[in-house]
Amino acid sequence: MSGASPTADLERIAREIRFRLVRMSHAAGTPHLASALSCVDILVAAYWNVLRLDPSKPDDPDRDRFILSKGHAATALYATLAARGFFPETWLDTFARHGSRLAEQPAPGCAPGVELATGSLGHGLPVGLGMALAALIQKRKHRVFVLMSDGECNEGTVWEAALFAPNRQTERLTVIVDYNKWQATGRSDEVMALPSLPKKWEAFGWNACEVDGHDVAALTRAMESLSDDGRPKAIIANTIKGRGISFMQDDNNWHYRVPNAEEVSAAEKELGLK
Repeated sequence: MSGASPTADLERIAREIRFRLVRMSHAAGTPHLASALSCVDILVAAYWNVLRLDPSKPDDPDRDRFILSKGHAATALYATLAARGFFPETWLDTFARHGSRLAEQPAPGCAPGVELATGSLGHGLPVGLGMALAALIQKRKHRVFVLMSDGECNEGTVWEAALFAPNRQTERLTVIVDYNKWQATGRSDEVMALPSLPKKWEAFGWNACEVDGHDVAALTRAMESLSDDGRPKAIIANTIKGRGISFMQDDNNWHYRVPNAEEVSAAEKELGLK
């Protein structure tokens, strides 16, 4: 499935997903809420406008692959998959409970639509590259998308894969960096020298661009376009950590904080769902 959906519909879907994330964090007592909120629009653009897939056939060999390499934002992926019909939305109520299929970070084969166990940062791109290479060998036409955090760009395995991918003409491989400017303990650009990320990816041989990570239309255009010279693509999506809820936005305390009942109610009202 692909093809652009009406912007107003997608804006409401994104708001509904954001509120689900707040409720899931509150109910399960789990952190990383702000990291999940920053990538919601990327997931909405991908799953409603870009990815060629059928929720009723999650293992279709010709489906596009989407890897959430920043596994600590698993709630965003789970809520998106549920909204797209991969599994019942009631599953979200079991998030992070003992015996649930929805672990705090994605586990192998935990739920339909989850392509990879992630959470140990730096592994999503190497595996995604392997999937893209397999598609080339098998002469399949599906695409592979990997959503990474900006802090993940500190990992050496990312740059090893980034060096190798252009050398193998993996034009159907796309990386999206959720550049929300924060890591666990500080500003991403202060922890490591991350500025000029598009130039870094270009220097490694990728076709790189920079977009507003909360503009679904711009994200859709960037993800849909392929290089015409065989190069893989890197999309640097400028986002805001905690996006959509004013008292969480750009506040790194929400990397680990869990919302209380009053904050859940305030978020619902602010998102226009109450």
